[in-house]
This record gives sequence, C-alpha cells and structure tokens, in this order.
Amino acid sequence: MAGRHAAGKTTPKDHEPRTTQSQYRARHQLNRRRRPIVAPLATAAALTVAAIGAAGLAQANGPAQNPDTPSKAENADAPIHEAEVASRSESRPSPKPSPTRAKPRIAGTCGASFYDVGQGTASGERFDPSQLTAAHKTWKFGTRVRVTNPRNGKSVVVRINDRGPYIDGRCIDLSRAAFASIENPGRGVMTVRYEVIA
Repeated sequence: MAGRHAAGKTTPKDHEPRTTQSQYRARHQLNRRRRPIVAPLATAAALTVAAIGAAGLAQANGPAQNPDTPSKAENADAPIHEAEVASRSESRPSPKPSPTRAKPRIAGTCGASFYDVGQGTASGERFDPSQLTAAHKTWKFGTRVRVTNPRNGKSVVVRINDRGPYIDGRCIDLSRAAFASIENPGRGVMTVRYEVIA
C-alpha cells in the first residue's frame, strides 16, 4: 500500500470525494430546475398591486401638477383679461316676447234697418223682436257688434243670428228692440257706425 502511494497512484477512496462532489452538483442543478419560481411571481404580483394602488391615489387626488405650471393660487393674483371683465359685466339680454298678432279691426259705416216679424232665422233659432239681435250677410253667427247712431251718439251691442239685409246700401238689419234703443223706429232706416268687438 505504501508503495502505491509512493508511486503517485490513488486509491478508490481518493476518487470518492470528487465523484460525490460532482454528483452533488448535478443533483443540486436538477433540483433548482424543478423548483417552482414562487418568489419572482410574488414580487411581480406585489409590484402590480402597488402600481394599481398608486394610479388610484393619483386619480383620487387629481391630475399631477406640472411644476412649471402655475397653481390656482398663483393665477388668482394674475391680472384678469379685459375681455373677461367686459363679458362678465355685460348683462344678459332678456328674451323678447313673441308679438301676438292682433285681430284686424272690423269697422265702418253703412245703412241699417230693422224687422220685427216673428220667424225662423238662418242660425236655426226662433227670431224674437224683443232681443238685441241682428242680421248680416257674412259675419259668423254669435259675433257681437257695437252699432252706434252718429246723430245722437247712442250705441247698442247686438248678436248676429241671421242673414240679411239684401237691399243695396244696407249692411245690417237690427231687431226692433235694438233699433229702438238708438233711434225712433218711425224713421225706419238710419246711417250707423258699426264695430265688431267679439
């Protein structure tokens, strides 16, 4: 045995540490490959949560202010533009009311007569000489007309419920009561001023 060591030859025991060390390294590398990478994934998840939390805080606190941009407090001391002052001082114009279209005034002068014979009327109601009614060729039934006698200034308001008169120079035919309220029925015919009021 001593001769073998003296000759520089190694025993099997000398090879065991080297073989064991290489086998250990091979097994260690295999184990490192098989292990799940938990720590990097956990770190990545933590970073993601932190980034989302920071974004939420940024939205809650408002947009980040550029240090070069002056703050609102600094802008408060800045002079206001003249156009802004003028626009604030100007009063807003009130909306103009839409003009209401007035009905055209119907008035004039013509001859008037009266009738007092009880009969039917063009409107369908029974004629009553004691009522303040009148007849006209075109005015709508129910139209109210003020009839004035220019000779004495007396006037009466009559309701149109019949058609007529059909004699030249006359435009309205009054009931006997309406005619008598502004003129003596003995005259029979008179010149009147008329005005449609409703």
